[in-house]
Amino acid sequence: MPAAQSLIEDWRRHLAQDRRRSVHTVRAYIATAERLVAFLQEHQGASVTRNALTTLAAADIRSFLAERRSTDDIGNLSTARELSAIRGFLRFVGGEGGSIPTLKGPRVKRGVPRPISPDDVIALAQDIADTARDGWIGARDWAVLLLLYGAGLRIGEAMALTGAILPLETTLRIIGKRNKTRIVPLLPQVREAIDAYLAVCPYPAMPDEPLFRGARGGPLSPALIRRAVQGARSRLGLSERTTPHALRHSFATHLLGRGADLRSLQELLGHASLSSTQVYTEVNAAHLLDVYRNAHPRA
Repeated sequence: MPAAQSLIEDWRRHLAQDRRRSVHTVRAYIATAERLVAFLQEHQGASVTRNALTTLAAADIRSFLAERRSTDDIGNLSTARELSAIRGFLRFVGGEGGSIPTLKGPRVKRGVPRPISPDDVIALAQDIADTARDGWIGARDWAVLLLLYGAGLRIGEAMALTGAILPLETTLRIIGKRNKTRIVPLLPQVREAIDAYLAVCPYPAMPDEPLFRGARGGPLSPALIRRAVQGARSRLGLSERTTPHALRHSFATHLLGRGADLRSLQELLGHASLSSTQVYTEVNAAHLLDVYRNAHPRA
């Protein structure tokens, strides 16, 4: 088996077993690695070895991305995702102490940064999970971000969850601001992400202990999640308004766009008054205007 193909297979197992990435993520990242190796074989005229990958120059990666743009007509966001996957693969190949070429990703221009699209949410969560220093931390961050977007939680509400919520069911009881209690649905994908995190977390899930743990076992700080989001949005070229709270905002806006009524949305978000929820009608209208301006031939 060629050296490069063996490394790709090792990375596939690492992503699926150690990092517990989804089938979709594994498929996408492996496809990027295979495209990179195929390009390098043609570009360099020789078989690609571990040494060739660990000594790769930034110019080689730029050439690969330039070809992807010209051949497959990919945009800035797809290019940023491709670059993120390359970084992950090279980091895996290089191992501890290895280095990867410094290369700034393309910037994605956005007129209205809110709401974050579902694709951008997944790209953000994947990037954060894949750049985490440990596999269980990556699984933790993936679960936190899916929870914020999938259930519309405030980050403080997510951090306040304890092992008492286990075993997970189809709904979750949340105590929000002013000790207001609400019930939110828990999507299967979110439950799976939390279960996957718990399966690899080195600290036991105790009823009176935080569900999401920091690296040393204490409560996970919201600042760490905010910092991780800040780094990922920079790598992916997303707006500076892409924050953990923006995931809650996107949850609300997407539900409203799919026909949810304001009263139901108010209950899901835990707003004390309907006026707090009505802001999402304005944002949704702004989003529709953007779609109109970009799509209508006379706009």
